[in-house]
Amino acid sequence: MLGAIALSAALLAIALIASNDQSANQRQVAFGPFYATPAEIPAQPGTLIRSEPLGVSVPGATSYRVLYSSQRPDGSMAVSSGMVFVPTAPAPPGGRPVVAWAHGTVGQGDACAPSRSENPLGDTANWLDQMMQLGWVVTATDYTGLGTQGPNLYLVAQAEVSDVVNAVRAARQIPNINASNRYVVWGHSQGGHSSLWSGHLAPTLAPELNLLGVAAAAPAANLNLIMGAQWDGVIGWGIGPEVALSWPIIKPTLPINGVVTQQGIDNEDSIAQQCTSSNSLLLNLAVRKAFGQNFFTENPSNNPQWKSLGLQQTPSPLPASMPVFVGQSTADQVVLAWPNAVLQNQWCAAGSTISTLWVGEVSHQLTAETIGPDVVRWINDRFAGRPALRTCNLAPPVSAPAGS
Repeated sequence: MLGAIALSAALLAIALIASNDQSANQRQVAFGPFYATPAEIPAQPGTLIRSEPLGVSVPGATSYRVLYSSQRPDGSMAVSSGMVFVPTAPAPPGGRPVVAWAHGTVGQGDACAPSRSENPLGDTANWLDQMMQLGWVVTATDYTGLGTQGPNLYLVAQAEVSDVVNAVRAARQIPNINASNRYVVWGHSQGGHSSLWSGHLAPTLAPELNLLGVAAAAPAANLNLIMGAQWDGVIGWGIGPEVALSWPIIKPTLPINGVVTQQGIDNEDSIAQQCTSSNSLLLNLAVRKAFGQNFFTENPSNNPQWKSLGLQQTPSPLPASMPVFVGQSTADQVVLAWPNAVLQNQWCAAGSTISTLWVGEVSHQLTAETIGPDVVRWINDRFAGRPALRTCNLAPPVSAPAGS
């Protein structure tokens, strides 16, 4: 009886969601011409292809939707989209410094791309307005293949960093933007992974730009630890499909059969296409977990090829010359706190110039918003040329579980 009631409630919810999805689909069709890939993609990564007003109000700013060229890990050219926010106040001598924002996991459907969504500002509350007041340009990549043609390479370091730095390059071509070559990368969750990797890869990918530091909120950094702790829960269904679709592109021999359940194989594409903010996805994942369905057959890191690729995509400690800020909530149920406690200890031991901020009673979704003002102050110090502080004398408030 209870099962029938639950099923009826689920069907009713799905019917209501479907009606909302119809209007969202119409919105995406209207976006088509702007996001269309040109007949010839510019050969130079970071070339601005087109821009238009974003259509949202940010106090003290002009907001743009942009399309630009980027580059895949295999060297082929691709198209990425994103947003650029420019202060309306006059630019200072030497130009405006730039913050390159890298967003977290949103899903792989076109409508999930922040620049195409109904809420393009996402989790920028508490810090975007401050950055505009301080006179900084903010870029926000969607990542290649998210809202644009081609596959989205989820948690693939070189692809993410390429999209981040090429958004900065493209923004500097907007008329009268007066953006300098000094920038900091700031990201959340998946974007935290992008940000930490930017400290390693961006100076080589874009040597004409001057990266002054990287900041991350709840970064998906140590992928094997995160996946090992979350593979058999709702989070396994939340990020597993995107990983299982993306990683075989860069490693075609990566085994799927035997690592992913048959339910996972049958549903990975449809789930990956849903946006993480949608009620339909949350309902889908909750129902699957309630019926005891897992995406993975076991911890994927038990498979040698998956473990090896997870290690390859996990950022190593940054050199002391590249300042890094990491913020983490002890209450995070998506990127658990203890893997980033391990990161703090490892990076401190390696001599990284790392500053950490631990907060409590904050969800994963709200971490970037919550620590945003602290990140703004840290970035401001980078642009001012002040020495970066290490907080390695402060031990993390959590530790790895026994046997992890």
